[in-house]
This record gives sequence, C-alpha cells and structure tokens, in this order.
Amino acid sequence: MVEPVPMSPRIGVAGVGWSGFTPTTAGRSYKELMFEAASAAYLDAGVDPRTNVDSFVCASEDLEEGTSIFDEYVPDQLGAVQRPVQTVASDGLFAVATAVMLIRSGAANVVAVEAHSKASDILTPARVEAFAMDPVLNRPLGVPVLALAGLEMRRYLHASGRTVEQCTDVAARNRDHARSNRRASFADVDGDDPPLFDPLTTHQAARSADGCVVIVLTSEDRMDGRPTVWLDGIGWSQDAPSVESRDWSRAVAAERAASTAFAQADIQPSDIDTAEVDDTFAYKQLQHLDALGLAELDPASINRSGGALGEGYLHEANGLARTLAAVEQLRAGDGRAAVVQSWRGVPSTSAAVAVLRMDR
Repeated sequence: MVEPVPMSPRIGVAGVGWSGFTPTTAGRSYKELMFEAASAAYLDAGVDPRTNVDSFVCASEDLEEGTSIFDEYVPDQLGAVQRPVQTVASDGLFAVATAVMLIRSGAANVVAVEAHSKASDILTPARVEAFAMDPVLNRPLGVPVLALAGLEMRRYLHASGRTVEQCTDVAARNRDHARSNRRASFADVDGDDPPLFDPLTTHQAARSADGCVVIVLTSEDRMDGRPTVWLDGIGWSQDAPSVESRDWSRAVAAERAASTAFAQADIQPSDIDTAEVDDTFAYKQLQHLDALGLAELDPASINRSGGALGEGYLHEANGLARTLAAVEQLRAGDGRAAVVQSWRGVPSTSAAVAVLRMDR
C-alpha cells in the first residue's frame, strides 16, 4: 500500500458559484443553471474560461440526465467549447479529486468542476434508483432502495448504541441551521412524520432539489496572493458493492477516505473546526461523523449550512454543495480547518473526504 503524502505545491479554491437550490426550477433548463453557477464562479476566481481554464470536470449520471454520453452537452454553458472536458459518473467530490489529480500531475493549472441536479425533471426516480441494484440478486425482489437505508439504520443503531431520538435531533438541528442559509429550501418541514422504512422516517430523509455548483481549483503558483482556502487533502474509497457482503454498521469507505485525506493534509480530527458531512439520511450524519473521528465535534459546528436535510438533496452535486458551504464558512472566519465528506447515496458504498484550510 502506498502511503499518502502531503500535497505540495498546494491547490487553492479560487472561485465558487451556485444557482438554483429550490425544489423545482420550472422554466430554467439544466444548461441555464450551469451557466449561472459557472459565471459566478469565474467572476469569483477572476478567470476567463476560454483562456485561463485548462480543463473542465463534470459529475453527472446519464440515467438521471435522460441523455447518453452526457458530457457532450456541457461545453457550451461552461465556456468549454473545444476544450478538455470529462465526466465523472459519481458525486461531485469525486470530480474535485479528479481535478486535483489533473493539477498535481501537471496536466492542468486551472480546473473548473461542475455538478448539478435537475431532479424535478425525473418522472420515475424509483425506477432510476432500481438500476443501481444488483440485477440478479436484488432488483428482481422489487424492494425499493429506501429499504436498504432502513435496514442499515437499524443495524447501525444496534451496533453503535445510538438512538432514534438522536437521529430525530440531527434532522431538527440541521433544519434549524438552514434557517440562516439563503440556499435552504427545507428549513421548515411541517406535518406528520410517517415512516419511510422503519425506523427511518420522512423528516429524517433529505428531499430532492434542483441546483448547480461550480468550483474553480488553481495550482499554488496561479494564486494572486489573496487569502485563500486551500484544498490540502482528499481521499476516496468504496466498500463492498454487494449488499450481502458489506459492513452495515460502519461507513467503511468514509473511514478509508478520511484516513487518506487527513494524512495528506497532515492534520488530526481534533484540529477540525467545522464539518460539512453527508446527511442524506439523519443516521448517516452520525455514522459518517463516527467514521471521520468527529463524533465529539460540537454539533453547532456540523453542517452549519443545514446540510442536504436543510438545503435539499442535489444528487451528484451534494459533495460540491458541502464544499461550497465549507469554503464560505472558512472565508467568513468560522474556523481555519474544515472537513467535507460525501457519499454516493443508497445503495452504493462510495465516499470521498476533503480537508480545507484557510491561511490568514
């Protein structure tokens, strides 16, 4: 096994931009969402995509887009016509990792990373999700993927000693945090809280939203000397793809990804001031904090943005949404070190972790 080493020269977050973050964006196409977010990110970074950006990485899934070879449909609105563009069929934080490798290898100096959700256009999301199930052993059973979340939650609570009440508190706290976030669409969720798949309930699950996030990463020698959020470590991993052989009580992939990211950044969990972690389901936030070694972190410093429970579930853009929130917090002076963690979503076991630091 190759031991991770600190990343040098450093990679900076030069610009961020976003659009949407609403349950539906009627009258606006995914191309318009991408254009708005990209324009904001380029303005923030002070770059012209046609001359300053060397490569573009998008996170998108053909099945959710409804279009095969989706990377053919992204250059125009990103300012990437006849430029290197690639698609990562995974969460946006994996696209960030791809951008880091492009810069570290010397293939590029400035990379734009994009991910979006136009979930309101998906007519049958459950049928799309079913394609992620094993076609021989699992899919023929006709069990929805949410059943796996309920089963995992039950196993996690049993193994960890956590309680359903703690999961309820996570959902309530994240939505309370979301009240101060202009991107949050689900800060106030009223009404009954019926079960989705016991013990998982409706209010403990993030609800889909439309939105786009673009982040511009730059090599250290391209930064202009202004205070910068640095991406000092990133790791990703996957546990067993089979539901029959995975560990249902731990987020093993998140543990491995965190180990790599922390080693690259030469940092300990005790050094982290703020965390933006995956909370697709409330219990997953607790499970992911355990995996990151952040179970004792002040709850007020976790998902200050409201997370996916407060902002909305942005599918491939979840990891970039968490990164965007962490960058904003560090720029605002809310700590000097942040961790960002994402999960590909049920029924997968893929996870990525990034460590961000602000020099002042």
